[in-house]
Amino acid sequence: MISPELENLAHRGVLKREPPARAEHEGLVASAAARLADAARPDLSLESRFDLAYNAAHALALAALRRMGYRSDSRYAVFQVLPHTAGLPTATWRFLAKCHERRNLAEYEGARSLDGRLIADLVRAAEELMKAVSALRPPGE
Repeated sequence: MISPELENLAHRGVLKREPPARAEHEGLVASAAARLADAARPDLSLESRFDLAYNAAHALALAALRRMGYRSDSRYAVFQVLPHTAGLPTATWRFLAKCHERRNLAEYEGARSLDGRLIADLVRAAEELMKAVSALRPPGE
C-alpha cells in the first residue's frame, strides 16, 4: 500500500524508506499508552503532563509512519503525514503541530505558556491517534 504523498516526500528527502518492524511498532504503541495514562494524572505538573501527552502523540505518529515503511528525522513531518498514515483529519495534525511548536519554545527558549485546557485537548488528540493506530494492522500481518 504505497502512498503517492509519502513517496513524494521520500523523493524530496523529507522521509526515508525503511522496512517496518513489528517490534518497533509495538514498542512505540506501548510507550505511548504508558505516557498517555500518566498524562491524565492531575497530581503532575502541567509541564510534565504536556511532555507526556506530546511524546505519546509523537510515538503514535511515528508508529503509523513506520508501519507504512518510512522514517523521518523531522518531528513536524511525522505529524504532518498523519492524514496519510493514520487517516486523521487535517485539523488534528495541525493541532499537534502547534503543540510541537509549544514544545520547541519550552525546550529551547524556556517559554512556559501551558494551561489545563491545552493539556486536555492534547490528551484527547493523542487518544484519537491511539484509536486510529490501534485500528491499523501492525507490520507483518
